[in-house]
Amino acid sequence: MMSNTAFPRALGDIRGRHGWRAAVFVLLLTAGLPAAHAEGPPPVRTALKICADPYSLPSSNKNLEGYENRIAALFGRKLGLPVTYEWFPQRIGFIRNTLTNNDTPDGSYRCDLVLSVVEHFDMAATTQPYMRSAWSMVYVKGRGLDYLKSQQDLANSTPEQRAALRIGIWDKGPATQWLAQNDLMDHATPYQSMSGDVQENPGKIIERDLVEDKINLTFVWGPIAGYYAKQIKNAEVVVIPLQNEPGLRFDFQIAMAVRFADKAWKAEVNQLLTDNQTEIDAILTDYGVPLLPLLKQDSSHDDDD
Repeated sequence: MMSNTAFPRALGDIRGRHGWRAAVFVLLLTAGLPAAHAEGPPPVRTALKICADPYSLPSSNKNLEGYENRIAALFGRKLGLPVTYEWFPQRIGFIRNTLTNNDTPDGSYRCDLVLSVVEHFDMAATTQPYMRSAWSMVYVKGRGLDYLKSQQDLANSTPEQRAALRIGIWDKGPATQWLAQNDLMDHATPYQSMSGDVQENPGKIIERDLVEDKINLTFVWGPIAGYYAKQIKNAEVVVIPLQNEPGLRFDFQIAMAVRFADKAWKAEVNQLLTDNQTEIDAILTDYGVPLLPLLKQDSSHDDDD
């Protein structure tokens, strides 16, 4: 799940193809050993067992209020199966404690599907991507930063404009690197991407510190930025997706993950994604996710092994 706690939720240092709950930030920090590659007969499914973070809106939570929860419900209807959850915070150990964890009385796995990982995520086999979004610049309209229409406006800002900046940044991530490259770190306040509180996430920084004017600018994984901008009613939050620059990538494609050996299950999930992409897009749009067109998948990674 892509967050920047995170991030996204999510995601640590997400550069290159490995790169944020969500952005999901934490997913790129998760660790766990993949299951063996040996294949066996596909299990008879009695439920759609989802691996998810209990505190990571807009992706998921225990109240089933996230877009992952809605996509899971959609898949459950299509498969004619009830949806169950194995909850674990999306940080170090997520895959090991969920997708590849068969420490159960009958040796079955605790869950079978992670709904948000970066395309070609190393710890599991990934499906075709279903979402592409980007890290975004976020500020409150009407507080002196309305001149910012793109990252280049910030890069080209005057000394007087820079003096007014109070930027909330994450200890890891491409936006932090971009700020350093543009000599803006002197105006930054650092936030930890993985705090000791598993319920803390970058969206709460927008909801709290940005709206309350403790900071006046931040950079967050797009789905988190778009969701909280839509939820906040007492201020108009501006979300500007960042454009890739030479040597620095801000956009990422998000896929789902299964165990390496579950090739038939992966094919089934890919078919669900193909058949339901329009409805998935509608769900993501309803959550304010700034969507970019999906890029053609690199066929050299189709087998994920």
